[in-house]
Amino acid sequence: MHDIGLIGLAVMGQNLVLNMANHGFSVAVHNRTSSVTDEFVGGLKSEPADKVHPGTADRIKAYDDLKEFVGSLKSPRRIMIMVKAGAPVDAVIDQLKPLLSKGDIIIDGGNSYFPDTNRRSKALRDAGLAFIGTGVSGGEEGALKGPSIMPGGHKEAWPHVKDILQSISAKVGPKNDIPCCDWVGEDGAGHYVKMVHNGIEYGDMQLICEAYFILKHTLGLTNDELYSVFKQWNEGELASYLIEITRDIFSVKDPATGGELVDSILDTAQQKGTGKWMSQHALDLGVPTTLITEAVYARCLSAQKDARVRASKVLSGPDGKFSGNKQAFIDDVRQALYASKLVSYAQGYVQMDAAAKEFGWKLNNGSIALLWRGGCIIRSVFLEDIKQAFDKNPQLENLLLDDFFKTAINKAQPSWRRVVSTAVTLGIPVPGFAAALSYYDGYRLARLPANLLQAQRDYFGAHTYERLDKPRGETFHTDWIRERKLT
Repeated sequence: MHDIGLIGLAVMGQNLVLNMANHGFSVAVHNRTSSVTDEFVGGLKSEPADKVHPGTADRIKAYDDLKEFVGSLKSPRRIMIMVKAGAPVDAVIDQLKPLLSKGDIIIDGGNSYFPDTNRRSKALRDAGLAFIGTGVSGGEEGALKGPSIMPGGHKEAWPHVKDILQSISAKVGPKNDIPCCDWVGEDGAGHYVKMVHNGIEYGDMQLICEAYFILKHTLGLTNDELYSVFKQWNEGELASYLIEITRDIFSVKDPATGGELVDSILDTAQQKGTGKWMSQHALDLGVPTTLITEAVYARCLSAQKDARVRASKVLSGPDGKFSGNKQAFIDDVRQALYASKLVSYAQGYVQMDAAAKEFGWKLNNGSIALLWRGGCIIRSVFLEDIKQAFDKNPQLENLLLDDFFKTAINKAQPSWRRVVSTAVTLGIPVPGFAAALSYYDGYRLARLPANLLQAQRDYFGAHTYERLDKPRGETFHTDWIRERKLT
């Protein structure tokens, strides 16, 4: 009998199967298209040893018939679904339900939208089945060698899958033995945390691209020089997977032209939806997740390539040149990038707290930071600082209020402001840097211009307003036309 079954043998599914089997678990596999299953299992013997360990192929068995697949599993049956999010997940669940027994466990490991996970969690509980919706981050390599795993759903199912999921996850710590996988929360909490992870990823990537664009177009750095800059940055507080791979990108030549490959790539970016989902839900919650939303919009603007080319022939902007100290400005960009990244994570955690309150989840913010320390795209050195911040104060309402982050922001502020002002003066778009700085300035001010906004709303729509000198919640209305001063 097999320890677990997996349905959906695209690349992520295949690599998760290999990861499980490499760790000694027996795995049943099934795919809607049997030829995909046959090709995968048939090719196991020829794979290199670092991908398929000795004995791994013998622990994987394919089943074309779904009933036989289900019947081959130990009780309680554990079945992981790795198919496209949305209707395909529901279709597989509907096929499985008549074949399963009370207490059997379905694990959705795809990028499902959290409301779907909330819905499936309730429906499967009502049907007597257990359900886990889990975020899996790390791409193809992570799936094979150890991803970050964020499980949520029915907590009673967690002990039955904990050993497998923690065994295949990335490991961190002094002894490389702390799994980047732990229980997140009820219902859709796991997929929500994965959505926030992906939103922060959007923000991180946009900020890094803005840093690159500033250095390239204000200082004229070559790709070799950019390689050196990012190599140095990866040895300090910015050390992270994304900085590391950005460094490496600048070293790759284009075999077709002999030039730099990055310079031959079309400047239009795509998105799979998770960043957009996070921004949409931020609006639903009334939470200002501004940087990540700007990162989504930046991808949308990049996609309007033809329109931008036409506009570039008509619209003009500054044509000034940078005239300051080159090395000092490179360091300014480093500090602006660091400060903006801190804001990105701060906004992500504020949104997770708001969602937890909305849905009754009990999220452990420090533990979530540990899940992201290895295997995933946003892994970075300062996630440990986030863990320590929430260890000191589990009720911390915003990371920017923690002493470590407050000190880091204060140190970076002069550089941050110089970079944004220089970019604006020279006509270099920096929506991420500017959004992060504007959020920080708005958050640190006790009084904002919304008093005038409320007066406007009351003037044209009698929406009422509150007063500084009266208790919160008490509302007032003014007949502004009657009370206005005559001119």
